[in-house]
Amino acid sequence: MNLQANYEQIPLKEYAERAYLDYSMYVVLDRALPFVGDGLKPVQRRIIYAMSELSLASTAKPKKSARTIGDVIGKFHPHGDTSCYEAMVLMAQPFSYRYPLVDGQGNFGSPDDPKSFAAMRYTESRLSPIAEALLGELGQGTVDWVPNFDGTMEEPSWLPARVPHVLLNGSMGIAVGMATDIPPHNLREVVSACIRLLDDPDATVADLFEHIQAPDYPTEAEIITPRNELLAMYQNGTGSLRARAVYHMDEGNIVITALPHQVSPSKILEQIAAQMRAKKLPMIEDLRDESDHENPIRLVVVPRSNRIDPAEVMQHLFATTDMEKSFRINLNMIGLDGRPQVKDLKRILGEWLSFRTTTVTRRLEHRLAKVERRLHLLEGLRIAYLNLDEVIRIVRTEDEPKPVLMARFKLSDEQTDYILETKLRQLARLEEMKINAERDQLEEERARINVLLKSPAKLKGLIKEELRADAAKYGDDRRSPLVQRDAAQALDESALVASEPVTVVISQKGWIRAAKGHDIDAEGLNYREGDSLLASAKARTTQQVAVIDSTGRSYSTAAHTLPSARGNGEPLTGRFSPPAGASFDALIAGDNETRLILATDHGYGFVTRFEALTGRNKAGKQIITLSDGAKVLAPQISADPARDRIVVVTTEGHLLMFSVAELPELDKGKGNKLIDVPKAKLASGEERVVGVAVVTEGKGEVTLYAGQRKLTLKWSDLVEYGGNRATRGGVLPRGLRRVERIETSA
Repeated sequence: MNLQANYEQIPLKEYAERAYLDYSMYVVLDRALPFVGDGLKPVQRRIIYAMSELSLASTAKPKKSARTIGDVIGKFHPHGDTSCYEAMVLMAQPFSYRYPLVDGQGNFGSPDDPKSFAAMRYTESRLSPIAEALLGELGQGTVDWVPNFDGTMEEPSWLPARVPHVLLNGSMGIAVGMATDIPPHNLREVVSACIRLLDDPDATVADLFEHIQAPDYPTEAEIITPRNELLAMYQNGTGSLRARAVYHMDEGNIVITALPHQVSPSKILEQIAAQMRAKKLPMIEDLRDESDHENPIRLVVVPRSNRIDPAEVMQHLFATTDMEKSFRINLNMIGLDGRPQVKDLKRILGEWLSFRTTTVTRRLEHRLAKVERRLHLLEGLRIAYLNLDEVIRIVRTEDEPKPVLMARFKLSDEQTDYILETKLRQLARLEEMKINAERDQLEEERARINVLLKSPAKLKGLIKEELRADAAKYGDDRRSPLVQRDAAQALDESALVASEPVTVVISQKGWIRAAKGHDIDAEGLNYREGDSLLASAKARTTQQVAVIDSTGRSYSTAAHTLPSARGNGEPLTGRFSPPAGASFDALIAGDNETRLILATDHGYGFVTRFEALTGRNKAGKQIITLSDGAKVLAPQISADPARDRIVVVTTEGHLLMFSVAELPELDKGKGNKLIDVPKAKLASGEERVVGVAVVTEGKGEVTLYAGQRKLTLKWSDLVEYGGNRATRGGVLPRGLRRVERIETSA
């Protein structure tokens, strides 16, 4: 026995390619993409057809969904019942479909959770009224019929849609190597565009755009995409669209009444609550969900005070939550040629009108054939009535009356059968009158149909008339308003932080933390073993904090992100990446426009703005150029450089005061000489600048510390030490010439 005869040997590569291509074609054509004619995928078409076969019209009593799904998977669609039921549920959800095709009774999900629908054994369903626009002409010779999966019955290849359903409810699907994202549209607008194209076949997409300016989703969220982008989307068949939630003010509260398509209210609440927990929404006090049966979506945002701008709050929420959402548009569908293609608006409507013209033509031809057959039968019956006695004689006397009748009166086989099957009671005179009336009526109808079939203009007129009738019957007003707005921008991080006073503390070993308030004893805080206070600075949570290392590089971070002073804080090396061996020496906080005095213990310095110290680079930025052996002094703030004076003191007791205006304002550098310190003493380390202080003209004082002694110099005392920048300055009294630090007070 030769087993080889039962096998086809082909290379694995060829088999894999063929199998994958077959699979991909199946997914594209029989599962994922809609047909331009009726706008349905196969599973949707089979569900609607099965429901029509079960006589589940919109006026019928609904039946259990399980009954429908059983028929669908048993007769037409041998796939999973769960996925099939989900497809039916989707067509019944008014928040998912712009024009639902199924009327569901029971739990069919909610906008909050579309997949929360009850099992099919609990729900009932029937077709919605608009499904008639897909099914109404089904039995009128308008479609091709194909065998079902097991060949026991037939199913329609498509449904004879009277409206462009492919645009009305849209479609989403992922095939192999391609996808589709067709948004829903308004029936009246689509019909208006179809009529425009029928009247003017040369109309451009821009012309049709006058009728269809944007998709129309089931929700009342605003479409904010610019007009030119929407036009480009319809011209190219691809693009994107932005939708934004709708809100209004009610007694000082922000009330959100509409969300973008397929956005869950619970998800929005979760997104806002997460920001509130992270303290990123200080302007919001409370959040409530007041949705109910009368108000399907009513989310209430309570501002912290009436001074908060609601528009600013909503702009931030639009940018940081799904209340403003972008939708991908990809008008990919199976055309009349049976091939998938991304089509522009004119091509879609043009192909559908071609489909509709063919459908109407087939419907008219089907009806014409029926009319002519009936007229043919009536003509035979009329001949029988005119020769009734002879017909009766032949029927009574002949063994085979049929051929005799056919020969005697020149009747067709069909006419003769009809005469012989006529009941005796129909031979009354009244019946003859009815036959003549029916014949006249049918002849009139035949003439009317022939005129339509022979005149393209009249055929177009019929299509337009039917489109207008369906638009009037099933159409409604646009739900998604078109409002051109710019995309939302999130607020700056600083604007989302409540402005509170904090004291930033840095330790000798480079650990940083922030304590609430300005009345903090920084030295009295707990430190890690072997560690102590290096510097502290008063700040607000909305400000940036800058630290300068021993190489003159500055690093910045937001004050509100610093750890609490209840613990030991965190090491600065976790936030920044200073050069190897560098230590953190100085600390300052302020706003971007704050003027600072940056100085070194070699007696050089300059004025800069706080913004120059900030940056996002973990490696920092070089701000001060240090000579060999020089160290950075604590930066000082100058509120008014024109009136402020800078006080400089050295370890040998030389003190000099001069105007801050004498210093240059630089973004970075070494700066100018502040006080004259002999180079020999700098080189040997005998004399250094202890620190600098800033006082305002006519007021303010400084305190000098030398061991156990201290000396407070008021403005009147400081005047005696006034001079020009870079001079030696005056000498302090004996006992205070070994100054260790300088502090300023108001």
